[in-house]
Amino acid sequence: MSQGFLRNALVLGLLQATGPLAIDTYLPAFPTIAEQLNTSTVAVQATLTAFLLGLTVMQVVYGPISDVVGRKPPLYFGLALYGLSSIGCYFAPSSTWLIACRLLQGIGAASMMVIPRAIVRDLHTGIEATRLMSLMMLVLNLSPIIAPLLGSILLTQFGWRILFIVFAIVSALCLFLIAVAQSETLPSTERIAGNLRTVLSSYRQLLRDGHFLTITLVGALASSCILIFLAGSSFVYINHFGLTPMQYSIAFAINGIALSGAAQFAAPLGQRYGLGNVLMGSVIGYAAVATILLVALVAGIDSLAMLMALLFVTFILIGLIMPVSMVLALDRHGPIAGAASAFAGAVQGVIGTLAMLLVGLLFDGTPLPMVAIIALSAIGALVLVKFTGEGKKVIAPAE
Repeated sequence: MSQGFLRNALVLGLLQATGPLAIDTYLPAFPTIAEQLNTSTVAVQATLTAFLLGLTVMQVVYGPISDVVGRKPPLYFGLALYGLSSIGCYFAPSSTWLIACRLLQGIGAASMMVIPRAIVRDLHTGIEATRLMSLMMLVLNLSPIIAPLLGSILLTQFGWRILFIVFAIVSALCLFLIAVAQSETLPSTERIAGNLRTVLSSYRQLLRDGHFLTITLVGALASSCILIFLAGSSFVYINHFGLTPMQYSIAFAINGIALSGAAQFAAPLGQRYGLGNVLMGSVIGYAAVATILLVALVAGIDSLAMLMALLFVTFILIGLIMPVSMVLALDRHGPIAGAASAFAGAVQGVIGTLAMLLVGLLFDGTPLPMVAIIALSAIGALVLVKFTGEGKKVIAPAE
């Protein structure tokens, strides 16, 4: 594996980690923020909602812009906005100020979610793209492993405002890396004409591509499991099963290890059996394990060990689905990879956010609502994957 390949994985993975970092590190600070800003829990939760709104909606803007002006200018803008709004959050005198700055922070972070995937498509397709996407996930998934622990330590030692100084420092580091370590991957000769009509044409092309839409939805239903777990796991593990916050952080990290570790096998498995077959097999396994877990809970088996074990397997399968589905979705849309990546990211964000809201509405203090929504997502992915046309070819195993 070349030095340039590893450098790209590190830089692009770090860029994509900025969004999750601003979520995972921030969660332990909610009670403290509510107390120090003399505001309600609902207002503090709105700061997270505002961030997710900016992160999700603005992806559909950054993607087409990057197809027109190149990949680096939107990244510079997004990182600068992310850093400046982080400083604004640090000085926030009220929850209203904090909500506004978090919205701007999410708008900035959106560029780092969508454009790295387009860069992967600029550089590679097929197995090599899957390998790079998987390495990016390895870097990206350090966030749910490290961030909750880091957030708790910083919160205890320095207070919640220091978190936003960390975010500003991360943005400065990413700006430096983009400037010195990441070349422009979309030359001017390959960019599309920059006008609203062209942008709308790109999205019309994607909406007419059933293969792209179906695979995007499969990937979104798989990745939604992560947000569903994020929304419900702390209440289930701490309140229902009695884990301490530190024990919960470890349990949370275990699934992050499963996710990123499994992603490293996506490319070798794809090379041996075909990416379509890997996607099909992983989705079938995802649906089977999630359904088994749901049936066990309905039958009254309320076991922490069972829940953790089956969720661990579930996250392994999602770790295979996510890079493979994204590569297959973008593979046919090289000239508009930015728009395609943006569309896929927005769909993932919308479905994941709706799933999180559903967990909150249905939560009854037990693992059942969280697991039921995960199983529903898995079954939806299983139904849809049959319409992708993937996994039908028999691939002879490599010698």
